[in-house]
Amino acid sequence: MIKEKKIKALSGIPVLLLLLAALVVDVFMLIFAGQNKITWLLVVAIIMIPVLIIMLAGLFMVNPNESKVLQLFGKYIGTVADPGLRWANPFYGKKAVSLRVRNFESGQLKVNDSAGNPIEIATVVVWKVIDTAEAIFEVDDYESFVHIQTEAALRNLASAHPYESHNDEKITLRSDPQDIANLLQKEVQDRLDKAGVDVIEARISHLAYAQEIAASMLKRQQAQAVVAARTQIVAGAVGMVEIALEQLSSKQIIELDDERKAAMVSNLMVVLCGEENARPVINSGSLY
Repeated sequence: MIKEKKIKALSGIPVLLLLLAALVVDVFMLIFAGQNKITWLLVVAIIMIPVLIIMLAGLFMVNPNESKVLQLFGKYIGTVADPGLRWANPFYGKKAVSLRVRNFESGQLKVNDSAGNPIEIATVVVWKVIDTAEAIFEVDDYESFVHIQTEAALRNLASAHPYESHNDEKITLRSDPQDIANLLQKEVQDRLDKAGVDVIEARISHLAYAQEIAASMLKRQQAQAVVAARTQIVAGAVGMVEIALEQLSSKQIIELDDERKAAMVSNLMVVLCGEENARPVINSGSLY
């Protein structure tokens, strides 16, 4: 595996000034040799022109948050990361690699979760290149590699966890977004290590049941919500009835036998648990 090797390149401004000065001198040499018919000086001046042009080809620019990977006839020489105008061997091949933080949002993928339910899922991945040599030489196209491996990691993660908890699963896609984000980041990072890429963050950006089962799952969620609400209402009503009976008994407001207590409990439960407002009925007679 090829690892990044940082090298220093000469500052390009002094080299540029030197080459321009040499080019001016060469032009004067051409003029002087032509006027005085000095053959050897004319030959030297003519030879210097392509040499100076080749030397000028060694100048290159390195932008902030960018590196240039240098190669000589297919051999990796090193990476220049110092920004500014630089000069290196004019025969070096120079390839720019951005070190800026980038983000990638996958398309909406249709996969089955661990329970076999079809779901739609998408992710946003924030990443940057940290090893230019690996990014250039270990994979064919590191940007395409990031996209494909991210989608593969997302599919693998979605198929390993349920959309929502039905049997008290520890981690679900909908209920544990932070845990899922951590697992997704690790999964993507493991796949991109060989490309010299650091995954800064990975999060689910879209999560929903597929259209063919969305309506059925919505009814299920509504039923679960109704059951949960009813359970809480009944628990609260039982507590209120218990408090009412205790206070009536402790303050000796009225003596209730078991049958009257049963009737009172029934009435209170209907009032407290009913969906509509209670309609009181005045009983002027006896319960018996």
